[in-house]
Amino acid sequence: MTPEKQVNINDEREIRLKKLDDLKKIGINPYPARSIRNQILKQALDEKEGFQVQVAGRIITKREMGRIIFCHLQDETGKIQIAFKQDNLEKDNYKLFGKKIDPGDIVSIEGERFKTKKGEESILVKKWTLLAKAVIPLPDKFHGLQDEELKLRKRYLELITDPETKELFRRKSKFWSATREFLLQEGFLEVETPVLETTVGGADATPFVTHHNALDMDVYLRISMGELWQKRLMVGGFEKTFEIGRQFRNEGMSREHLQDYTQMEFYWAYADYEKGMELVEQMFKYIAKKTFGTLEFNIGEFKNIDLSKKWEHIDYIETVKKHTGIDVLKANEEDIKKKLDEFKIKYEKHENKGRLADSLWKYCRKSIKGPAFLVNTPVMVSPLAKRKEDNSELTERFQPIIAGSELGNGYSELNDPLDQAKRFEEQALMREAGDSEAQMHDKDFVEALEHGMPPTCGFGFSERLFAFFENKPVRECQFFPLMKPENQSSTLAPNHNSTILKNIDYKLPISRDEALKFVEEYTKKAANLHHYLESEVVMRGLAKHLGKDEEYWGMLGLLHDIDWEITEHDPTTHLTEAPTILREKGFDEDFINIILSHGYGFECAGFQDKKRNKELEYALACSETVTGLIYATALMRPNKIMDLKVKSVKKKMKDKKFAANVDREIIKECEKIGVSLDDFLKIAVEAMRKIAGEIELV
Repeated sequence: MTPEKQVNINDEREIRLKKLDDLKKIGINPYPARSIRNQILKQALDEKEGFQVQVAGRIITKREMGRIIFCHLQDETGKIQIAFKQDNLEKDNYKLFGKKIDPGDIVSIEGERFKTKKGEESILVKKWTLLAKAVIPLPDKFHGLQDEELKLRKRYLELITDPETKELFRRKSKFWSATREFLLQEGFLEVETPVLETTVGGADATPFVTHHNALDMDVYLRISMGELWQKRLMVGGFEKTFEIGRQFRNEGMSREHLQDYTQMEFYWAYADYEKGMELVEQMFKYIAKKTFGTLEFNIGEFKNIDLSKKWEHIDYIETVKKHTGIDVLKANEEDIKKKLDEFKIKYEKHENKGRLADSLWKYCRKSIKGPAFLVNTPVMVSPLAKRKEDNSELTERFQPIIAGSELGNGYSELNDPLDQAKRFEEQALMREAGDSEAQMHDKDFVEALEHGMPPTCGFGFSERLFAFFENKPVRECQFFPLMKPENQSSTLAPNHNSTILKNIDYKLPISRDEALKFVEEYTKKAANLHHYLESEVVMRGLAKHLGKDEEYWGMLGLLHDIDWEITEHDPTTHLTEAPTILREKGFDEDFINIILSHGYGFECAGFQDKKRNKELEYALACSETVTGLIYATALMRPNKIMDLKVKSVKKKMKDKKFAANVDREIIKECEKIGVSLDDFLKIAVEAMRKIAGEIELV
């Protein structure tokens, strides 16, 4: 939000607070406990002309035309025009509404249904009551909320202004209802299992830790939907159970991952993974049809994904071998590491062969359209799955693959207590070596298995499946995703490790050093390299000022013109090669789209008519643009940037003939992310001063 808009909102708030006080002084309660509403707006719209209605809702628009006031009233079911005629209301009552009621206020009205000369369905108001006075105005009625982060942070405003967002969450409710409906029809029992655990299990993930005061011990938030608990229920004699609930993983955020999300898991006794695949295919089709009314989807780059087609089975070992030349069963850790290095895939030193092999698989899966099931997964990456009888190195595990991603996980559950104990011991050694995602040794669960668990198939999927069907990032499909508080670097207690908050938003496929080498491969001219370094450091400075992820923002600045020297012979082709180059390095579509956005409005890559509307888009555009103005200004001073004052840069900014190619309006886009021009110029100058030697400004 720009400072000017913030000032306007504050002014408007003061005006509305004065109206609030005026209403109280004349004896009107602006926030009564009771309201009268006999019809919702959808019902009122269905009534005939002349019918008397009593409705309530939020005023969305208000306009005065002579002695008539027209408003639009909105509730959850619809919107209708309401008309206030001075002749139909007491003069003071009409005047009070006109002077003291604003868009955003919530009112109840009694009146008569009618239709205007232009055919608009309306209500002629005979009586009105204020139910809640809004002291902050709604977003602009024509544009709504444009900033993506603000939408997530203040979702309630988006719900008021954007009907499609409401529909998305209605579909999400249908999605989970359809899941529950399908499983209940198949004879499954819905259960509840503990959220707080003394030993987490059921997945390879880092848990959240908290302290239980009454028992004076640390406990974990569950990382699976009660997998080991539901298996205990199989031991106890239940044969079909499922749970839908929240689970928590203390890992990085991405388009596909969050730390706090909804998951479903079912367990089915006397069934194996082949029966599980049959049931899951039916379930996915049932959910899709019930929720979306179709079995065909476009997801990311994949078009016309048809769930009704035959779901093929994809072999884990053969797929990795086909794409990489590596047989993960026969290769050693060094062989796999060399291949990962070749593909520029990051891994940790402590990772064992199973983790390394799975990194190769995740690289390979990106090209698989689906729908399909991944099968024949190695034991080394499946600590809870039953071994295949014809090959003890493989497991009876299956995963639905759609649009290059795993959208669920299931297997014939391991019920051999001795084998399970051995695998837990192997996982424990991995934890000791530094793998925080390795599973903990659950001795109580092993003991339960020793009492005998029947052959069982288990399967689970998360709300990521819904997000994929919607073709949206998963955090946009949550009402209120976790976000760092505005203008606050950390909310953790002093004794906690606050570093976990610093990089939760994004995951980068390469390090900064690797990125610089990458840039140098495509950059031969020193001036261009200087510009990339300047853009990087300004983006880092801006990120620090806003409390954002400095590594991610800096990477955007460093790589934003990666294809410039390839396309500079024809500037209209700039940014046409960048997506391919960046994808090959493992950057996701969100990162690439932000890179492309700095070309919006220019005659390159067909972006002339496109406009920026996200925080990171504005940040990148203003940061990479301001470097040209600062560099040109610094060159005119004896000590170049070392004693450059912000006022000097600002003065040159007003001189349109100076550095004429620098678009001043783009620099001013800093204000769209809540940073004043003066502050932004100060951030940029101080940032570039830090690398003065590298960019030859000393």
